[in-house]
Amino acid sequence: MKTINIKKILVDKALVIVLLFMIIGIIIIEPSFLQWRVFTDIITQSAVKMICALGLMFPLLIGGTDLAGGRQVGLAAVLVASMSQMSTYSNRFWPNLPELPIIIPMLVAIAAVAVIGAVNGFMVSRLKMAPFIATFGMSTIVYGINCLYFAKKPNNSQPIGGIREELRFLSSYKVFDQVSLLVVIAIIAVVIVWFVLNKTVFGKNIYIVGGNADAAKVSGVNVGKVIMAVFIIESCLVGLAGIMEVARTGGANSSYGMAYEFDAISSCVVGGVSLSGGIGKVSGAAIGVIIFTFISYGLAFIGVNSNWQLIIKGIIICSAVALDMRKNA
Repeated sequence: MKTINIKKILVDKALVIVLLFMIIGIIIIEPSFLQWRVFTDIITQSAVKMICALGLMFPLLIGGTDLAGGRQVGLAAVLVASMSQMSTYSNRFWPNLPELPIIIPMLVAIAAVAVIGAVNGFMVSRLKMAPFIATFGMSTIVYGINCLYFAKKPNNSQPIGGIREELRFLSSYKVFDQVSLLVVIAIIAVVIVWFVLNKTVFGKNIYIVGGNADAAKVSGVNVGKVIMAVFIIESCLVGLAGIMEVARTGGANSSYGMAYEFDAISSCVVGGVSLSGGIGKVSGAAIGVIIFTFISYGLAFIGVNSNWQLIIKGIIICSAVALDMRKNA
C-alpha cells in the first residue's frame, strides 16, 4: 500500500496553504468579501491574468522565461485600441481610418507580438542567449516602440478611448446574465492549452526539452523549432490578453501590461510550474492565478495600503521561487 508523505505534501503545498489562510483571514476581517459580485469581479479580473499565465507557462516549461510578456500585453492593447475607435469619437488616434471589421485590429495586434515572440525565440534558440537577458532587452525595445507609437500625432500620448461596442462586447456581454464572456474565453484557452501540452507530440516535446535539452536532441527532437514555437505561442497568448484588457477597461495607454509577466510567473510557480523547466500542469497554473487574484483583490478590499500590497506580493513571489528551488534542487 502506498504511504502518504504528509511532510512532502506540506512542503510542496506550503505556499498555497498559507495563501488560502490569508484569504480566510480577509473574509474574517471583512465578511462582505463573500459576495457574488465580488466573486464575479475576481474571476473577470482573473481572465486576463489567466491568459498571461498560460502564455508564460510555455517558456517556463522549457526552463526559460519572458520578461517582455507584460510589455507585449501593452503593445497589443495600444495597437488594437488605436484601430478600434468609433468613427464619431472626437479624439481619434487615426482620424481618417474607417471603422474596420473588429477582427482586423485584433489580428494586427496578435501578429505584431507574434513577430516579437519569433525574435525572442531566435535569440534564445539560434543565438544561444539566456532567455532572461534576451527577453529583458526585448522588454525595453517593445516599451520604447509602444511609447513612440502612442506619442504620435495627433494622439500625443493621450489615453485612447472611444472603443467600439464590437470589442467591448467581450466584456459587457454576460453569459446567463452573470459571467463575462472574458471568463468563457479564458476557460476555452485553458482547455486548448491543456490539450496541446498533454495530448500532442509538440506538448510532450516541450516537457522533454525542459527536462533535458541535450537528451531531447539525442532522441530526435528539434529543440530549436520547439523553442521558437514556444515563444511565438506565448506572445500570441499575451497579445490576446492585451485585447481582452482593452475590452475590459474600454481604453488603453502605454503603461498597460506593466509587470504582468511577474504576476503570471509567480502564479505559475505558486501552482507548481517549476522555473527549472519540465514540470508543471495547466490546472496548477490556473489555480495559482485564481489564488493570486483573490489575494490582490482581497487586500485592496480590506483597505491595505497599496505600498504594503506591493511588499506582500513581493514576499509571495520570493517565497514561491524559494520553495520551487527547494522542491526541485
